[in-house]
Amino acid sequence: MTQQTEEMTIVEHLSELRKRLIYVLSVFVLGLIVGFFVADPVYEYLTKAESVKGFVLHAFSFWDGIGIYMKIAGLFSLVVTLPFTVFQIWKFVSPGLRPIERKAALKYVPYVFLLFLIGLSFAYYVVFPMALAFTTSITEKMGLVETYGMKQYFSFLFGIVLPVSLLFELPLLIMFLTAIRILNPTRLRKMRRVAYFVLIFIAVVVTPPDFISDLLVMIPLLLLYEFSVFLSAFVYRKQLAADEAEESRYTRASDDNSMNS
Repeated sequence: MTQQTEEMTIVEHLSELRKRLIYVLSVFVLGLIVGFFVADPVYEYLTKAESVKGFVLHAFSFWDGIGIYMKIAGLFSLVVTLPFTVFQIWKFVSPGLRPIERKAALKYVPYVFLLFLIGLSFAYYVVFPMALAFTTSITEKMGLVETYGMKQYFSFLFGIVLPVSLLFELPLLIMFLTAIRILNPTRLRKMRRVAYFVLIFIAVVVTPPDFISDLLVMIPLLLLYEFSVFLSAFVYRKQLAADEAEESRYTRASDDNSMNS
């Protein structure tokens, strides 16, 4: 009987997960459709930016133009879908949380979009021009003729912008994991060396191979981690205070019951 109940519970969990995934996929497809309408103005903006002036982009395939529009539409859909995806994750895990943890975790959802936009701006206006200037300077020193395909240009752009934008979600992710008691500031401090190594590795990979470029990305990422530890400590202190308050209420209620009996 117990085994059958557990199996039913597992089936229910899988069914709930499938429902959440269908919701997310539906929103992503809708965002993709809307993204095709905004792809043209976004393309015009990206190709007329200061960092692209002087470049002539070429299409080396009949599908290059359509492929770029699809990438822009996909990025737009990702931006729109990201907060909704986080909300669906929260809906899936919230039944296993206490009411105070549910309330704490839910309030982080709106900030997913904000942090992603901040990361997107930093990646596009700081990291990308720096990477582009470095690569073109090497091309000029080698005496090569600059002939850029639009597909290669946008792949280079999205390959830098998207990872950096997602890394800016780190503080929110750590706060959420702290709120549901998976992480705590003590554990994060113990993981500091490993976290630093991973973030430095990411900074080196997504930037041009020179020390200045690496440093300009590395420092914000390390500061993001330290800021995440600070936020985790803030959430953790509130959790401890709430636990103490709940325990004291329980103790008082037990004492009152003992006196009445």
